[in-house]
This record gives sequence, C-alpha cells and structure tokens, in this order.
Amino acid sequence: MSRTDRFVNRCADFLIAWRRSLAVLFALVTLGFGVSATQVRLDPGFLKLIPVKHEYMQTMMAYMDDFSGANTILVNLRWTGEGDIYNPEFMEALRQATDEVFFIPGINRTKVSSIFTPDVYYIEITESGFNGEPVVPARYSGTPEELDRVRKNVELSGQIGQLVATDLKGAMIRADLHEYDPEAGVKVDYWEVQNKLEEIRAQFENENIEVNIIGFARLLGDVIKGLIGVFAFFGLAFAITVVLLYWYTRSVRITVVGLVVATLPVLWLIGILPLIGYGIDPMSILVPFLIFSIGVSHAVQMTSAWRAEVMTGKSAPEAAHGAFTKLFIPGAVALLTEALGFGVIMFIDIPIVHELGITACLGVLLMIITNKMILPILLSHLRLEDSSRAHAERAEQRGRSKLIRMIGACAEPRCALIVFAASLALLAAATWESRNLVIGDTGQGVPELHADSRYNRDSAKIASSYDIGVDVLTVIAEAQDFEGDSCLHHDVVGLLDRLELYVRGIEGVQSVISVAGVGKLVISAFNEGNPRWAALPRTQVGLSTGSKAFDPNLGLNTEGCKAIQVLIFMKDHEGATIAHAMKELKTFINDNPVEGVKLRLASGNVGVMAATNEAVGAAEARMLLSIFGALVLFCLVTFRSWIAVVCVMVPLTMVCVLCNGLMAMLDIGLKVATLPVIALGVGVGVDYGLYLFERIQHHMADPTVKFREAFERAMVERGSAAVFTAVTMSVGVATWMFSALKFQADMGLLLAFMFLVNMLGAICLLPALGAWFFRERRQGA
Repeated sequence: MSRTDRFVNRCADFLIAWRRSLAVLFALVTLGFGVSATQVRLDPGFLKLIPVKHEYMQTMMAYMDDFSGANTILVNLRWTGEGDIYNPEFMEALRQATDEVFFIPGINRTKVSSIFTPDVYYIEITESGFNGEPVVPARYSGTPEELDRVRKNVELSGQIGQLVATDLKGAMIRADLHEYDPEAGVKVDYWEVQNKLEEIRAQFENENIEVNIIGFARLLGDVIKGLIGVFAFFGLAFAITVVLLYWYTRSVRITVVGLVVATLPVLWLIGILPLIGYGIDPMSILVPFLIFSIGVSHAVQMTSAWRAEVMTGKSAPEAAHGAFTKLFIPGAVALLTEALGFGVIMFIDIPIVHELGITACLGVLLMIITNKMILPILLSHLRLEDSSRAHAERAEQRGRSKLIRMIGACAEPRCALIVFAASLALLAAATWESRNLVIGDTGQGVPELHADSRYNRDSAKIASSYDIGVDVLTVIAEAQDFEGDSCLHHDVVGLLDRLELYVRGIEGVQSVISVAGVGKLVISAFNEGNPRWAALPRTQVGLSTGSKAFDPNLGLNTEGCKAIQVLIFMKDHEGATIAHAMKELKTFINDNPVEGVKLRLASGNVGVMAATNEAVGAAEARMLLSIFGALVLFCLVTFRSWIAVVCVMVPLTMVCVLCNGLMAMLDIGLKVATLPVIALGVGVGVDYGLYLFERIQHHMADPTVKFREAFERAMVERGSAAVFTAVTMSVGVATWMFSALKFQADMGLLLAFMFLVNMLGAICLLPALGAWFFRERRQGA
C-alpha cells in the first residue's frame, strides 16, 4: 500500500469513527451559512462589466466627467398618429418626459439633452448677422405659431438625425448615468432607475405615442426580470434531476441524500458571499446551478460506489469507508481541476469575471467537504432498499451483456481505428468551421437578450430613425501643450479634419462629428453659407471665425480645447466591425503623428465593447494554456503515467475545437458570456476521464487482465455513473435554451454540448487510444 493510500485510509477511519460528532458540526455550519444567506443581495454595476484597466477604459474614465461615457440612457418618443411631432400633444409629452428623466436618481443633470434643454440651440444667419437662441423658446406655450417656430429652429440647429428623427416622427432625450449618486453619496440603484424608466414609458405611451428606451440600466432591468425565468428553469432542471436520479438508483433515500449534498455547497456559497462583501450579480446568476450540477455528478459517483460496496455484503459504515477510499483521490483531483477551470477565467481582466471565478471556485472547493466528507457520513447511516439492490443487479447483468460490451469494442485496436477516423473527420470539419469564429458580438441588438425582445426592438427603432445610431465610438484628442485655445491652432484641427475624413471611409461607420467638421460649417456660414468656404484657415485669426464650434457647451471639447472628442457612430457593434474600425484607427494614429497632440482610444459603448473583445482575445490563449498545462500536471501526479495524460487530454482538446466550430456554425461569438463555458466544460468534462482511467489503471495492475476487460470493468464501476451524470447535466442545462435571456440560452446549449461530447470522448476515444498504447498486453494475453 502506497503512502497516499495509507493517508486516505486514515482519513476514512477518522471520518467514520467521528461521524456523529462531525455530523453535528456540519449541521451547525449549515445553519450558520443558511442564516447568512438571507443577507445576500443583488449587486449589479456598470463598471463591473468593463475591463477598467484596459487603456481604452482608462481614457473613458479620465474624461467621464467631461464627455458622455458608455453608461447612457436614450428615451425616444415616437409619434404614431397623423402628421409629425410638431403638435401640442407630442411636444408637451416630450417636455414632461425630459423633466422626468432629469430627476431620475443618479442622472448626471449636466448631461441631459433634448430639444427642450437650454444646451440645444440654433444659429441663424441673417442680414444683421448671427441670431441664435434655444431651439424651444423659454416662453413656449404650444400655439401653432410657436410650433412653426420650433420646427424652423430645429432645422437650423442641425439636430435632425441627432435629437430629432430623420422622418420628423420622433424626438430623443439623452442622459448620462452616474455609477454613484452624487446627491445621496451611495451606489446607484439600477433597479430603481429601471422602475423610473418604466414609469416614464407607462406615463407617456398611448395610442399616439410610442416610447423606446435603451441603456445599461434598462438592459439590466430586462435581465433582472428574466431571472424569474431563470429560477423557473432551475426548478425544471432540479425536477428533471430528481426523476432521473430516482430512475437510476430506484432508491428514495439515495435520491434525497444525493440532492441534499448537491444543494449544500450552493447554500454554503450563498452564505459566504455576504461575509466576503460580495452580492449576486445578475450576469453570474447561473453559477449556483452549475455548482449544483457538479455536485450531482460527484454525488452519483459516491453513491454508486457505496451501493456496489453494500451489494458485496458490507455494512453501511464499511461501504461508506470503502467508497471514500476509492473515490477520494480521483474525486478530489477532479474537483481541483473544476476549480481550476473556474479560476483560469480570471485571466479575463473584467471585474464581473473575477467575481464569477472567485465565487465558482469557492463553490467547487466546498464540494470537497460536502461530497467527500458529509456524503460518506450520511451514507454510513443509510440502509439500501431491496428495490435498489434488485435494480442494480438487473442493470449490471444487462449492461455486461449488451451496452458495456458494445462500448468495450472501442478498446480493441481494429475498432479504435474507426473511432480515430471519425474523430479526425469531426476535428477537421470543426477546425475548418472555427475559422469563422468571431471575438465579440454577432447580429444586431444586445447579445444578452433575444432579437425579438422589447429592448432590442427599441434599439432597432432608434437606430433606424436617427443618423447617429446607438453604437458610438469616441476618440479623444489631447492638446495640452498649445497656448490659448488649442482649437485655434491648425495643427490640432487639421489633424481632426483628416481623421474625420479618414473615418468616413471605414467600413461600418455611419457618421462622424468633430469640432473640425462643425467649425467648417460655421466658417462657411460667415461667408454667406457658401460651401466653397467650408475649409479650415491656417491662421489663428481665420480659425477664430469658427470659434462657436469650439464652445464646450456643444459637448465636443473641454475649456480651451485641451481635450476634444471625435464621435464616430457605427452601423452595428459586431465583433468583426469593431475590430476592423479599431485597426484602421490605430493605423491612422501611427501614420499621422502631430507634435503636441495625442489621439487616445476609446470611449462610448463601442469603445467598451472593443476593450472587452481585446481582453477576451488576450485571455483566451493564456486561459487554455493554463488549464491544459495544469491538467497535464494533475494527471501526471495522479497516475504517474504519460499514457494517462494522452488518454485523458486528447478527448478534452478535441472537444474544445468542436465547441469552437459549433459556436461559429451557430453564429455565437467568443465573448465574456461564452469564453468561460469552454474552461468550465473542460473542468467538468475531465471528471469522466479521471474517474474511468483511475479504475482502468487499478485493474491493469493485474498482469493477467487485458485492456478491454479493464475498461469494461471501469465502465461498470464508474462509466455508467459518468454516462448518467453527463446525460442528467446536459438535459438540465439544455432547458436553458428556452430562456428569455439569450446569454443563458447560449450557455445552456454550449454546456449541454460539452458535457455530452466530453462523456462520449471519455467512453469512446479514451479506450481507443488506450487500445493502441496497451496493445502488447492484448498480444501477450
């Protein structure tokens, strides 16, 4: 007996000898965590979803107080009656809606704009010179004459396509939301903001007016509402697990014990979160169910081993002792690899991913206590029902004669060649398809929700009604070293003019706004509106003609033009579109250096997506290398065999490639919501290989046992439980595909695929590899 085996035996002796005292201790711990769990709260946040350390986000954070960031709310009122928006009913609704948005808690009141706010004004060229005032006069009362005046003012202001729809059937209110409410001094309650926005919709939407609302707070509201469906799917998956577990064991006692032990790490984890200062973010709400699924997987292995020991004539405590000694090492290694699978996703430098990784790691590590200690203690007090014993005997006989022998054929070299051929064909097809895998979003609308959701329909309506669109990318030009107003230096505005012209030619760009373009319009206005004069003079005196364009109140620059933003409105936010635009912008910046001017990328919601996509892309290789490297190390330490490493790792590697191919085929992008799935699938999928190969190696210690026989024995002892848990977990997460939350539906589909294919790899490809590595044993037999 090895030193490790002696240590495990001593642990088993201690566990069974002190099982009553330990049961009381664990019950008290569970009670304490249960009380603590009542204090857990939802903890959403905008900054948690972005890679705050990325250079793009550093730019956004540096100028968040000066320019609009990515946390913007757009409220669009659309007139559905006859005529256009210039009627008393619509204008009064817009005025009141502007006031309602202004007083939402957490709104940056200096960054609220509509045609009713004083920062939106027009400039008119008259015989007497320039004339200008707010678009809507201060004493506006809604008379027909004033409505005609507002119509004219809007045309002169240049707001058609920006705050007024191009078809004159809608008008928009734009506002920025703080992360912390400056008045209350506390973190903004996004659920309260969402409720206020819904109240605005309910107040102003009628048979003549349609209200469209988008923004992070609004999106979060839909996600939180979708959580009701999430819990319903959790309940459905739990019910499916109960039914399948009872069908597999034919034992009410084993079913109840298995479910209780699988639920314990979830309860403990939720109880720990308030103690470490964490809440539950809506974007990581799926973690508890993943923990439960993993708990079921390990509970099935332990209860199956216990039942097999009981059927040999051992008492319940002796069977619990035997099951612990056989499963502690492979089970603990499997749990450590699963914890590693959650841990490596923290290479993605985004706070919400770090939080997800930490909480999931804690949940899996807690399973070493619940599944490897509490479960044997409970089993030691259990009595196996006769119905379960009889079912196990019948299942073993049927399995031995049919299914096990059919699968066992994979452990023969000749049949293994067929498995290799099929695997290589699948691998080639998946590799070819993976070339189309995109980092970032695919399709229109936000990826968290389905295309037909109210939020995405609102987003599409706004995007189609305005020239500026809903996807904005911002470039910041810093010009700190110039004397006086930097916009009066041709080097500065000339660079911005070239940038604007260059950006207009980038595929995927809808429109561009900069001080250079506005300045040329103002200068031409001073010359009777002649378009030939729409140019930038090279002298400060000449540029001063267009100084109205450099007014900080327009929101394009700070005082003295020390920082200037260029607003680039994109046609969509697909990963490929964003990557192309960022590449072109970097090319321009490198090819057009100007002393004293620094062009910094990037802000706006597209800037956030660009930073997130780059963070995901940078983390992908490191994440996969880390998890596979660690798994290789774990396999070597556990089995002390390079053959074990190959047999366990090759199926896992192949499944990762197949998953990438599936994502490309289904048009699912590689992003924050999907990249962790690969790591989680690998971490969970390695269980099957570890449990199987541990039994194969155990039986191969007998020189008279052929490899196929060793594999078939391993399938009886561990494989049937692995197949059952893979099917159960796949069915459970597959129900997520019907969720109202698209990111949950995508995760459910990918996880179900990985669980099933990992299992098939373990019972087909693993023995096929082993058949050739151990073919001498077959020949010598």
